[in-house]
Amino acid sequence: MFHKILKSGCKAEESKLRTAQRLTNLISLFCILRWRVFWMTMLNRSAPDAPPTLATPTEIGVLDRLVNDKPKTSQKTLSHYLIKIARLGGYLARAGDPPPGNTVMWRGLPRLTDIALGAMVGGEFVGN
Repeated sequence: MFHKILKSGCKAEESKLRTAQRLTNLISLFCILRWRVFWMTMLNRSAPDAPPTLATPTEIGVLDRLVNDKPKTSQKTLSHYLIKIARLGGYLARAGDPPPGNTVMWRGLPRLTDIALGAMVGGEFVGN
């Protein structure tokens, strides 16, 4: 799974870096990203009722405004928000679907990061 996320998700082979130091730095960063994607996927499966305190308030706010809840739930768990991230990556969240996998998580996480950064920068220009 490590290799798949590193190769397909991070697209490590498409790097144009040629020095050993730059490649080492890039792969180090990719290892951290790979760990986060894999950790989120496994956390969603092992502790679905965990509180959403692991996500930042900005990420929670963006997900609440951007991704509509399929079933209107009042209980917001970490799993609830991880499924929203997966939905940004193409997960359909139908009743019979298995839990989201690494692929939809690595597709959704950069989208969430970009949108959250845009919301923070836009908030500075427009004002809260």
